[in-house]
Amino acid sequence: MNVISLKAISYVNPDQFISSDEIENDLAAVYDKLKLPYGRIEMQTGIKTRGVFKNKKPSEISSMAAKKLLNNTHIDKKKIGLLIHASVCRDFLEPSTASVVHDTLGLDPSCLSFDLSNACLGVLSAIEVARDMIASHSIEYALIVTGENSRPLLEQTIKELNQNKDLTRKSIKKYFANFTIGSAGVALLLGKANDGLANIKHTACLSDTSAHKLCQGDGGLDSLVMETDSEELMQRGVALAKENWVKFKEKTSTEFDHFVCHQVGIHHRDFMYKSLELNLDKDHTSFDQFGNTGSAALPLTLALAKEKGKFQEGQRICLLGIGSGLHTQMTEMVWN
Repeated sequence: MNVISLKAISYVNPDQFISSDEIENDLAAVYDKLKLPYGRIEMQTGIKTRGVFKNKKPSEISSMAAKKLLNNTHIDKKKIGLLIHASVCRDFLEPSTASVVHDTLGLDPSCLSFDLSNACLGVLSAIEVARDMIASHSIEYALIVTGENSRPLLEQTIKELNQNKDLTRKSIKKYFANFTIGSAGVALLLGKANDGLANIKHTACLSDTSAHKLCQGDGGLDSLVMETDSEELMQRGVALAKENWVKFKEKTSTEFDHFVCHQVGIHHRDFMYKSLELNLDKDHTSFDQFGNTGSAALPLTLALAKEKGKFQEGQRICLLGIGSGLHTQMTEMVWN
């Protein structure tokens, strides 16, 4: 087991929050035609608002979060040996969005940088890569950033639904997950253990890649599209998490003080906690305000809970993520 430390974490809020009511008002013609009940988005997901950034690329959002972190920690940037951009959203296909962030932050030329894409598990996967490099003494510090912006997806979905004359109550279902997607930027600094906010310890990962067609996104920076079989994705995702929970229990005690999970919505959260027999009272939630912010969702929720003083020295935190593909990861963290 390679133990590393979370040294610092920072986040940036989106420029604007859009309510579920506003989205449904923009789709009034569709709702009236299909006789859909108003209020269904918030009722089914628990999401009151979700954020968007105005005219900001993923690299700009990530850089904002990273600058905030670096200003607060005053770390020597020359000691950062790895930068990973872990967003679903990227500036372009190539070069890496990490290269833009690297340049913006003025990191040392010797600092390795690259994008790591794994849907909503991008940040957790990046932590695993950084863990091994820190433990092997290849680097001293790793900076992981993510910048998600749902504005293009939200606007494109509303436009498409309003223009589609062939929509039915059944065919529209695959688009509703798009209205849960939100925006945020998060940055994490990792280093050697026993110093910093928390020690990151055991991890368990499991995949069911036969489910890769259940949620697929495509398109460019300003024309994102996504189609999701939400119900089957939830059922199979939670089933995979339940199997991984058994695997996780073989590595560590599962008596956790806190659970910080990937943020999808209230239905998904409640079903997962019931299936894994976890204590919902130990949950931390951000989806009601921020929505599902992709790879930023779990670290954002962690940062918000830290900001509110929810964690005490010695408490054990379980980071639990499920991402389309399907993949799941559970990581043990002990607060310092």
